[in-house]
Amino acid sequence: MTPENNYLEINRKAWNKRVEAHLKSEFYDLENFIKGKSSLNYIELNLLGDINGKTILHLQCHFGQDTISLSRLGANVTGVDLSDKAIESAKQIARETGSNTTFICCDIYDLPNQLDEQFDVVFTSYGTIGWLPDLDQWAKIISKFLKPNGQFVFVEFHPVVWMFDDNFENIGYRYFNSGAIIETNSGTYADKTADITIYDVSWNHGISEVLNSLIKNGLEIKSFDEFDYSPYNCFNKTVEFEPNKYRIEHFDNKIPMVYSISAIKKNNV
Repeated sequence: MTPENNYLEINRKAWNKRVEAHLKSEFYDLENFIKGKSSLNYIELNLLGDINGKTILHLQCHFGQDTISLSRLGANVTGVDLSDKAIESAKQIARETGSNTTFICCDIYDLPNQLDEQFDVVFTSYGTIGWLPDLDQWAKIISKFLKPNGQFVFVEFHPVVWMFDDNFENIGYRYFNSGAIIETNSGTYADKTADITIYDVSWNHGISEVLNSLIKNGLEIKSFDEFDYSPYNCFNKTVEFEPNKYRIEHFDNKIPMVYSISAIKKNNV
């Protein structure tokens, strides 16, 4: 079986490997999170608005910090992730923090076989769609689990960022989806010195591919914004120019680093 055909098992193992390093990392700051610190950023909070009393489906939730942060704002939240170790950790953190969040371990394409419910909001953010080969299928999942007039909130790293090599010195990858990208790397974005080697399979997705997949599946785009910074210090050669705002130092404000989408599921879908 080729890596592209076996990507689910490869990536499950890759994310399972990352979990321990991520739990210990300053990047995720689990100690302060457990004490009540939110993991959510202004970009997504601004799009979500008041979520008190709403039901939210959080796709590709890792070990659940954003899921639990959403629940702390009064939402009833279900988190989904491929990694069994991440979901085990999410459930443990939920118990420690007294959160009533629900967690499901599965590939999101398989979610219709695991869950039969519709939500006020579907949310996913930062480093998610690059692990998915088919955005039409992704958008179908979003549409299926949204109530009529429900909101989809999406924040993601900009595809321009993924064109560069790790040190942002050369264009190393095509902007558009040209099939699977199969790589082996040491460390992880949350701890670049972590003693782990990660083998994984990913895909690049241009903006038009993202927008058209949503439009095709009955979502009406309400806002699309691009940002010249990342709220996370997860890349090489960065500088923090304002608190919790990072840019590639030698690019300054010249490239987009993050984009956001808010969309509403049409009534007749």
